[in-house]
Amino acid sequence: MDSNVTTFIAVLFLTLLGTGTIQGFAWSLSIGIVASLFSSLVFSRFILELIISLNRNKCVSISWSSNYAKGV
Repeated sequence: MDSNVTTFIAVLFLTLLGTGTIQGFAWSLSIGIVASLFSSLVFSRFILELIISLNRNKCVSISWSSNYAKGV
């Protein structure tokens, strides 16, 4: 997310200070950033929910950790 913000700052400067070709590149770059951010957020949430739904009935136990450092 931080890299998207810094790239948008660069896009802002390219749009304001650039000529026609540079401004076109800035618009293309901004569209690519929005598409990339949207797809990463949507697909990562979908994959996370899929993994959680597949592992819903499994139990994770970490009871060994309470006695792990005993006697140290």
